Amino acid sequence: MSLNRVELIGNLGADPETLAMPSNGLVTRLSIATNTSWIDDAGVKQTRTEWHRVVFVGKRAESITKYCK
Repeated sequence: MSLNRVELIGNLGADPETLAMPSNGLVTRLSIATNTSWIDDAGVKQTRTEWHRVVFVGKRAESITKYCK
């Protein structure tokens, strides 16, 4: 079994979106923007924003809904 761990440090695009599932569980979706900056060959600062869509289920979904606004 392998485990992949990712840490995203960025800004929320909007408040989390929480849905109740028929099995009484919760699903929370959110978007996080991360930025990368660099100096190009011409000496000009460039910035790129990348959007990440993240889905949480169960107790993590509850926590995200409660603390991320």
